[in-house]
Amino acid sequence: MARVLIMRLSSFGDVAMLVPVVYSVAARYPQDRFYVMTRRAFTPLFDSLGFNVNVISIDLNKKHRGILGFFKVLYTCWAMRLSHVADEHDVLRTKILRWALILSGVKTRHINKGRREKQQMIETKILQPPLEHTIERYSDVLVRLGFPAKITFTNLLDFTTLRLPSNLEKIIEGKKDIWIGISPFAKHKGKVYPYDKMEQVIEMLSKIEGYHVFLFGAGKDEAKIIEQWTKSYTKVYNMVKLGNLRNELFFIRKLDVMLSMDSANMHVASLVETPVVSIWGATHPSLGFYGFRQDIDNVISIDLPCRPCSVYGEQPCHRPERDYACLNHITANMIVNKVKAVLSKQK
Repeated sequence: MARVLIMRLSSFGDVAMLVPVVYSVAARYPQDRFYVMTRRAFTPLFDSLGFNVNVISIDLNKKHRGILGFFKVLYTCWAMRLSHVADEHDVLRTKILRWALILSGVKTRHINKGRREKQQMIETKILQPPLEHTIERYSDVLVRLGFPAKITFTNLLDFTTLRLPSNLEKIIEGKKDIWIGISPFAKHKGKVYPYDKMEQVIEMLSKIEGYHVFLFGAGKDEAKIIEQWTKSYTKVYNMVKLGNLRNELFFIRKLDVMLSMDSANMHVASLVETPVVSIWGATHPSLGFYGFRQDIDNVISIDLPCRPCSVYGEQPCHRPERDYACLNHITANMIVNKVKAVLSKQK
């Protein structure tokens, strides 16, 4: 029996894209055991994937912080008597860990992130053909370890019987109209549709008969913005208080469509087969981070000679005006019309 460690610590969206791979490989090799090492907040993504999938929760803020924390992780890995390691992150922490395990005779492979190809695409603006998707890069690591598997994953909620709290269950049971989720936030400015324009989108959608808008976010600053919007418009609801990732997954599954940036909730919605309309600014789907099995026609973006200018959206605007035209030139009407078009396909 093989004992395979799969490492991916961050970010949330990247960890979410690992789910289809872990499920598919574990299902293909039921005689082996797979251990997913990730941050504690992300562990619900893997808790119910299969009887031979276990999660190693990492707390980089406290328990596993620094050199002492690293040796705690290493000791845990030694104790598991691993046979294989798939490093799906390839950062300093995981590199040192896999090198230490190599000395114990563990077979290791690590991800090829395609940094050179991505940088070339940024420089040349030649976007076709698209680069290898991140999910394919994850799979390739396990293929090279000796665990090839076809992606058979469909829906994360197929593997759990967990129910929502009674108050949320009642809301879902009473669903009659169109439910639209909006996740308006992202880590980097180059991915975020301007808040004043997003408020226009929310207002326009909330005024359409039969439409209800549910806003998703995390953190105090995001919660304040969402609270302001929910107070300003009818049929707009604050979902920050869902409580945890499991509740969020169940609720997103009930949405008719999710409107998202190139950010985590695009990937979360993809895991529960909810259609996503995604807004792309400095980044581009051809770089390999598009939502799992999402329709590419649901992308909203502006063709500009300067984009994409960044793989992750962290770079400041390169235009002389510093105006983030890639996002500001997208109108509220464009977004609303795309959402309506996606909803019309479901009738």
